[in-house]
Amino acid sequence: MPRVVASGDNLNELNRDYVQIPLQEPVFLNSVPKCGTHLMRNIVRMFVPVEQQYHAMFIQHPVLRQHLAAFSQDKPFLSWGHLLFSDDAAIALHKVKHTILVRDPYDWVLARARFFLSDTFQGSLEHLKGGNVSVEEIMNMMILGIHKKAPSMQDIFLHNAVGWLGTKAEVVRFEDLLGNLKDLDSDAAETYFADLLGKCGIKELPADWRDRVRVGSDRKQSGTARENLAGEAPDFPDELPETQKQMVDHVLPGLRRLLGYT
Repeated sequence: MPRVVASGDNLNELNRDYVQIPLQEPVFLNSVPKCGTHLMRNIVRMFVPVEQQYHAMFIQHPVLRQHLAAFSQDKPFLSWGHLLFSDDAAIALHKVKHTILVRDPYDWVLARARFFLSDTFQGSLEHLKGGNVSVEEIMNMMILGIHKKAPSMQDIFLHNAVGWLGTKAEVVRFEDLLGNLKDLDSDAAETYFADLLGKCGIKELPADWRDRVRVGSDRKQSGTARENLAGEAPDFPDELPETQKQMVDHVLPGLRRLLGYT
C-alpha cells in the first residue's frame, strides 16, 4: 500500500491558546486528493476543540465502515479525508455538514506529479523517480493514469468531486481559499471566511479569527506543502503546458466549467 511520509504538526498545542466553542453537529472536510487538503483541514482545526477532532483516521472508502463514529450526531466530530461518491458514503454523511475541496484541474496535474515524484510519497511508483521519465511523460501519466498502478484523472475527479455536485455538499475552490489568505486583512476575506467556516459548523467568527487562520495556514505545519516535500523532484513548469491542457480538456471535457474555472 502507498504511504505518505510527512512530518507532524503542533496545531493541537496551538489550538489551546484560543477559546473554543464546541461543535453542535458533525463536520466532514472532503477533498479531491492534491487539492489543498492539509491547508483546509489545518485552518478549520483552529476553530474546533481538539477533543472534537477525529485524529484516529484520515477517512477513505476502504475504512469508512470502521470509522462511522466520526459522523455521530450524539458526539459530533470534525473529520477529514477523501471519500468518493458512493451509496455508503452518502448514507454516512446524510446528516453531516460536508464540504468538498477542489482545484483547477490544470494545476492539479502539476501538484499530483510533484507529489508522486517526491520521497514524501512511497508506493508503487518508485521506478519513476531519479529522472527515469521526463517531466512531460509524468504529467501525461497523471492525466491518463498508469495501468494497474495509479488511477486516471477522470476516475479521481468523477468519483471524488463530480459525483457530489448538486447535493448538499458545499464546494470549496482551493484558489478562492488561497486568494483570501493572501488578502487576509481585507473586508472581502472576512466575508469569505465567515461563509467558509459557517459551512463547517462555526456559526460566528471570533474576534481573533485572523490570528487563528494565520496559524492554521502556516505552510510549515503541512508536510505535503510543495516546499516541504522530501527528496529532489525534477523542475516542473509553473503552468501546465498547452498540450497537456488540451489533453485534460479532451479526457474531461467540461470539467473545468462544471467546477467553476471558466
